Amino acid sequence: MAAPIGKVCQCFTIKKKSLFLISFARRSSSTGSGFLASLYKRGVLKDAFPESAAQVELPELLQSGPQSIYCGFDPTADSLHVGNLLAIIGLLHFRSAGHHAIALIGGSTAQIGDPSGKTTEREPISGETVEENTRGIRSSLQRIFANHELCFCGDSKKLGTVTVLNNASWYRGWNVVDFLSQVGRHFRMGTLLSRQSVQSRLKSAEGMSLTEFSYQLFQAYDFYHLSKHHGCRIQLGGTDQLGNLMSGHEFIHK
Repeated sequence: MAAPIGKVCQCFTIKKKSLFLISFARRSSSTGSGFLASLYKRGVLKDAFPESAAQVELPELLQSGPQSIYCGFDPTADSLHVGNLLAIIGLLHFRSAGHHAIALIGGSTAQIGDPSGKTTEREPISGETVEENTRGIRSSLQRIFANHELCFCGDSKKLGTVTVLNNASWYRGWNVVDFLSQVGRHFRMGTLLSRQSVQSRLKSAEGMSLTEFSYQLFQAYDFYHLSKHHGCRIQLGGTDQLGNLMSGHEFIHK
């Protein structure tokens, strides 16, 4: 399933603590190094993985032409919340620079629950609730992107495209045996257990369920799917998700 992809895939992390210090750039240079430097200076970006490629290969990639960048939003509530703000701002900056933004709604992963940054497991969410939440979040995202185009971009500014997807569309036809057989075999337990988000939960009184532990496999596959079918080579995520982002990068390069 994870055939080699001869491309460089980058993972950005956003600095969540800078949530209230972000301002929109009305004009950003679309060149690689200048554009990235602007985002780091504004506090939108904190780290890039793999770090060895961030200084040269990533700016060259952004300079070579419009790239696709994605960020995920699990519909665990009926609307977006303040924790989504910086991720959306990051997508808007890349779009303003002419790159293509993909907002991925986790219609399937919301029912698993991302353990990143959590001390306890999320309460289960029914499929009906997830579908209702998905409709609300999709509408909000589309409205945000439309308002961004209307209010912050002049007629002469060429924006990148926007795509809103739902990962339920590619998990719906799978069963757990097929997923573990085709995807799970590419992951090593030692690596998965070493992630900071996993270690912190394993050392807690509550521990971690198998459901939560498997979340990073699904986020990794999302990146692979978007890379294969949408040419997406950059993922944006919070610093608490770095382990999940690294799993996706490693899976694609197997």
